[in-house]
Amino acid sequence: MNKFFFRLLVILMSLSLIGIILVQIYWFNTSMENNEEQFKFQVKQVLGNVAQKLDDIEAYTFYEKYNQVKDSIGKIPQKDDLLEFVYYQKDKRTNETIIYSNNIYSEDFGINSSFFDKTGDSSSIKNLSSKRKTQVFTEKIDNSGMKHNITPDLIIEKDGSNEILENAHFEIFFRDIVSLRSIQDRISKELLNKLLTDELKKYGIKTPFEYVVYSNDLATKIKSEHFRYDKNSTYSIPVLYDNEGKTKYELLLTFPQKKKFIFSELIGIGLLSITFTLIIIIAYSNALSQLIKQRQISEIKTDFINNMTHEFKTPIATINLALDAIKNPKIIDDKEKVLRYLQMIKDENKRMHSQVENVLRISKLEKKELDITKENNDIHSIIEDAIEHINLIIEDREGTITKHFDAERKTVLINDVHFTNVIVNILDNAIKYSPEKPVINIYTENVKDYVIIKIKDEGAGMSKAVQKRIFEKFYREHTGDIHNVKGHGLGLAYVKRIIDDHNCQIFVEGEKGKGSTFIIKVPLIN
Repeated sequence: MNKFFFRLLVILMSLSLIGIILVQIYWFNTSMENNEEQFKFQVKQVLGNVAQKLDDIEAYTFYEKYNQVKDSIGKIPQKDDLLEFVYYQKDKRTNETIIYSNNIYSEDFGINSSFFDKTGDSSSIKNLSSKRKTQVFTEKIDNSGMKHNITPDLIIEKDGSNEILENAHFEIFFRDIVSLRSIQDRISKELLNKLLTDELKKYGIKTPFEYVVYSNDLATKIKSEHFRYDKNSTYSIPVLYDNEGKTKYELLLTFPQKKKFIFSELIGIGLLSITFTLIIIIAYSNALSQLIKQRQISEIKTDFINNMTHEFKTPIATINLALDAIKNPKIIDDKEKVLRYLQMIKDENKRMHSQVENVLRISKLEKKELDITKENNDIHSIIEDAIEHINLIIEDREGTITKHFDAERKTVLINDVHFTNVIVNILDNAIKYSPEKPVINIYTENVKDYVIIKIKDEGAGMSKAVQKRIFEKFYREHTGDIHNVKGHGLGLAYVKRIIDDHNCQIFVEGEKGKGSTFIIKVPLIN
């Protein structure tokens, strides 16, 4: 996969994921708006129903008083009985006496009904009208006082046509009377609360609510305890109209947990949406991580192949030159030179063999095919043996290795061959990355039930980023030229695997340009 196609694929996948997330957000916001509109509509229906029921209940109350009049005359009221109706009421709380009268009169237009209908009877067409009077007395009077010459404190007179007088005569006068009563006498908190609760339950609105009745934009005593006006969650409707279709009262209903209720209706599908979106994000992140990792592995493998080719090319070329030199008649009789060239061939062959062995060891470790038998060993002896393996290289570089063996307890359960290779690989790494003469110090000490091994060099060091990746297979820190430091990034990967298999721990410390320190923590045998 070329770099352009890889970047294009990542961009398209990222845009697709962002698009999915934006669609989810848009759907959620739209659903919230739709639910809020539905909630508003349902609350308006509730308020309308409650307002109608308040009117109906008040009308029914007065209808009962109307029936009392019917019972007082002992028959169903006839037209003549309805021509004049007097209502007497005394308010014990305010000591006000209200006298209401409704007088019906007719106006004959002098037109016979047969003018419009030839088959009809010959009754004349009349217009029925009413004259209503409401008188309010603050003086103390009794029922007989209505006939005395007492001046009322307030007189309200209204005239009007009554086209539906035959069906609901009392509708005309009861609204005039109740309009003079206080709101506490017309509506009780218990009744209003019950009506609102029942209607809200009917529409499935199961969330706390508060209410208040306003009179001319001022709150009355008909309100719930914790009512607080909120523009976004408060709804209102006029209530208790008079005969002229006017009212001074307004019922306000608010929902403190409106947002929570609306959101709760989406919580189920919302959680599913979020869950699936998170799964997509995780899957995408994992896929992208794998793609990047595979690309890195591909680049590392390419680098490894290039390095391996270079590493093999040099010894092969050296071997070929040595063989050509030996075949030279001038050289073949020179025993000393022949031996020197044969030693070169042997060294180069050993070098290639060592490289192949590193690859094979890593492969066997990954397949769990490498037999690691552990025995009791002296850790100092293991380190000494490792130093012997790289002494010639140290001498060739004119370097030094200094031992500081301070550990008194030194018996550990390890595989001597593999653990020796661990120390050798770390020392070899220190030599490779020492631009000048290698200076290496090896320390041992006891900490609790462990022996701590520190291998410190004064070489090139490494950054924090390199320290995190130093034990990865095929990873190598380059210092400019890709081939200026020989190796394939396998040595320290092998070290890490052997250390892990021994239940040990390894750390690396250092700073760029100031050398590195490898720290190995090995459990002691008690």
